[in-house]
Amino acid sequence: MLRTITFSLIFTALFNAPATAQEWAEKMFNKVEHDFGTVARGSDTVYKFEVTNLYKQTMKITGVRSSCGCTSPTVENGTIGTHEKAYIVAKFNTRTFTGRHGATLTVSFARPYSAEVQVRVHGNIRSDVVFSPGAIAFSEVDEGEIREQTVTVNYAGRAQWSIVDVTNDNDHFEVELNEISRSTGRVSYGLLVRLKDNVPAGYFKDQLTVVTNDQRAESQKIPLYVEGRILPEISVTPANLVLGDVVAGEPVTRKIVVRGKKPFRILDVNCGDDCFDFKTEDESKVLHLVEITYVPQENSGAVKVPVKITTDRANRGATIMVSATVTEPAATPESQVESETQSDTAAETAKVADTASR
Repeated sequence: MLRTITFSLIFTALFNAPATAQEWAEKMFNKVEHDFGTVARGSDTVYKFEVTNLYKQTMKITGVRSSCGCTSPTVENGTIGTHEKAYIVAKFNTRTFTGRHGATLTVSFARPYSAEVQVRVHGNIRSDVVFSPGAIAFSEVDEGEIREQTVTVNYAGRAQWSIVDVTNDNDHFEVELNEISRSTGRVSYGLLVRLKDNVPAGYFKDQLTVVTNDQRAESQKIPLYVEGRILPEISVTPANLVLGDVVAGEPVTRKIVVRGKKPFRILDVNCGDDCFDFKTEDESKVLHLVEITYVPQENSGAVKVPVKITTDRANRGATIMVSATVTEPAATPESQVESETQSDTAAETAKVADTASR
């Protein structure tokens, strides 16, 4: 009896061990520390810790708290199914803090799999360099549209201070830097970022690096974030066509809607190996109905095929994913009769064999 009680106490102690000892929860994080580096005052400085559920059970994040007001944490997607992702969003408060700061963020998971994981962020907020606004946010932009935004960079300090370069590895941006004014110990720059017309549809986020002539190497590179969403000129509804369970050999037909911001013609609809039949309209207009017919083959199982739509608008088209699960056709009456006959024959043979053995 004493052994049972002792074991039970040990098990309870392990289950309620400190969060730092619960490595199973920490394994879900892509990293547990992030350095913001040196950033300008007023800049939008955010990092997302990625959390991936590696387990069969659904995990729930109940909250996250910060040890310092210099960092405000939030949770994106608090309920995580198997292989799904959540994000712990750490926002560095560059408008209300300056200097070197760091924070420990404590992430709490709900019972019955309760745990706490701590992640840390730190960085240096320069008081002498100010970005206004804090980032380049293009919001929503139509595909093919050229858009510009400007950030003002203000500095107070050394008379010889200057921005020597703005680096960017993204071919979709153009950057222009102009010195607006300079007086004793103060200088202002206008930094224009131009979005080219070749940016692909979808969300984008990237970083420019403002390079200065500061004497200390760690202060010479200041990040400036650029983000936005490119709205496609050609869109498809539904974006993914799910046919569900289909029977081998039985054709299935569905229609999709293809829309454009300007009139267009559909030149081709292709899935690579003639797995579908397509019926389109030849005229030029803003809205098209495309008929898709699928004849499932035997033993196909799960099918997932991208379908590419090509239009007469230069470099403007769309892709839709079509998926289905092919099942075997139901047994025919003849097959059922044959199966029943075989069963009867087998039973009669067994009966005869049993009688002979007696």
